Amino acid sequence: MNKDNKKVIYWLLTGCLLIFIMVVVGGITRLTHSGLSISNYKLISGTIPPVNETEWQEAFNLYKQYPEYQKLNNQFTLQDFKDIYFWEWLHRVIGRFIGLVFFIPFLYFLIKKQLSKATIKKSIVLLCLGAFQGFLGWYMVKSGLVDNPDVSHYRLAAHLTTAFITFAYTFWVALDLIFPHKKQTDKAFRNLIRIGLAVLLLQIIYGAFVAGLDAGFIHNHWPMMSEGKFMHQTVYIEQNPLYKNFIEGKSGVQFVHRILAYIVVLFILLIWKKSKKLSLTIYQSKGIKILLIIVCIQFLLGVFTILLQVPVWLGVAHQIGAFFLLSAMTFTMHRFSK
Repeated sequence: MNKDNKKVIYWLLTGCLLIFIMVVVGGITRLTHSGLSISNYKLISGTIPPVNETEWQEAFNLYKQYPEYQKLNNQFTLQDFKDIYFWEWLHRVIGRFIGLVFFIPFLYFLIKKQLSKATIKKSIVLLCLGAFQGFLGWYMVKSGLVDNPDVSHYRLAAHLTTAFITFAYTFWVALDLIFPHKKQTDKAFRNLIRIGLAVLLLQIIYGAFVAGLDAGFIHNHWPMMSEGKFMHQTVYIEQNPLYKNFIEGKSGVQFVHRILAYIVVLFILLIWKKSKKLSLTIYQSKGIKILLIIVCIQFLLGVFTILLQVPVWLGVAHQIGAFFLLSAMTFTMHRFSK
């Protein structure tokens, strides 16, 4: 690792940390139902929150014009509004800050010629992902300002999954610089990890579906669903036609999320078992061990989140677990890819 690369690596890892914080705050924003508290989008002036009672009252009056207040929160006082406003404001401010943290150092490194051609291309992809993520945030909020006082779970899933992918790609680019030398890898084993990563991303999407539909507040039993059934009848009768139950029905979406949890665990156990037959480097071995530990913790967090009916702290912990699991999977795949 040369001296110039060190600065670039620190920049990329700082970006990873900020995306992680952003997702945690986003989870709190979702779980406290704060996401629709700011209905207007102002890129620059929106960074400064209301600073006096007049401005707060204006912001509150604007909130009163939208379905969330009219249909759900019409008992809110100004103080209640301030509480939910804070989380959405913080979420947006961190997003703007991440944009600056990515863009300004990128320009600096570009001018100082500290980026290779490959890293420049990857950094441009990162900037595009960041901009797309900001657009999806606006697009998601917009869906909750029309008739239904809740955002589209499809748009929520797109917004959250893009954040996870942006994080994973940023981490991957940093790892390319930390481990610049390529080596021979077992392609079959690498492909197994790739499939595991794809299943994990699908599970993250379904986690967002569960959050978007508030599907964690039903069937609060484990290992069975309500009435001691593995698949409760509501899984396939809520929506019509049948397939919609598994993408729009609360019970169906929760059922898929439960099943995918088992599949993710089985994949990681399979990765661990097959790795026993390979000659591993220290980092490969550590990656697989960490993967195994985190998936067990994440599975338990998921179970308790359901059993305790999604308390905010546990819902956030479960989301953090998904983040760490994706990090471990990305690291492990990198060590078996290059």
